[in-house]
Amino acid sequence: MERDARRPEASSFGAAAVAYAEHRPDYAPAAVRWALEAAPGPRVLDLGAGTGKLTGTLVALGADVIAVEPDPRMLAELRRELPAVRARPGSAEAIPLPDASVDAVLAGNALHWFDMAVAGPEIARVLAPGGVLAGLWNVLDDRVDWVAGLERVGGSAAVGPRDTAGNWRAATAALHLPDIGAPEQAEFPHGQRRTADSLAATIATRAGMLVMPEPEREATLGRIRAYLASRPETAGGEFTLPMLTGVLRVRWL
Repeated sequence: MERDARRPEASSFGAAAVAYAEHRPDYAPAAVRWALEAAPGPRVLDLGAGTGKLTGTLVALGADVIAVEPDPRMLAELRRELPAVRARPGSAEAIPLPDASVDAVLAGNALHWFDMAVAGPEIARVLAPGGVLAGLWNVLDDRVDWVAGLERVGGSAAVGPRDTAGNWRAATAALHLPDIGAPEQAEFPHGQRRTADSLAATIATRAGMLVMPEPEREATLGRIRAYLASRPETAGGEFTLPMLTGVLRVRWL
């Protein structure tokens, strides 16, 4: 039932693929390095790769990457942004790779969408012995006063249960991971240069916003823009959005 209730949100991103590619942040390199530090080799599957936000960081760090993404519109953006990367259609529940063919499986802001009853055995199947599974989430640093205010103004559709430093650990610790080792969590400082308009555009690509009726979405974005215009930290042009990249890692023991 929970999976069925989430399906409209999980499949909502394709309609906003171009905006997603333009506005969503990349991932803190230190977080990606930590996710991979125990991997036995360089072969990495970016699972649920979207438009390639995590893929690009992996490439920059020298990983041998293959990206798998179920939505054809998101996959098209990934191929446009990163034409040299091997990118295939597929899903976490049906991974188009051979057994024991990768040293790490990473998922950027995607692991919570997987049906782990099916995806867990698939991930374990494609991982080589000693491999690593890691989910990464870019979260807002709500320890900063104006960011906490943004959460209050935007509501749960704009700032969801895994979108802030205050709640991502509990939300992700509840995920049913493959039984291959003990989960570990860590957080790494990150940030994104934004303006009030581009931050509103980023928030508009969140799943809760994408499935919202148009009048309600515009009203929510209007409140967010008004709030950002009222804050000295965000009213005067470019600013750095305070973020963290949170990592949930499991090592095959």
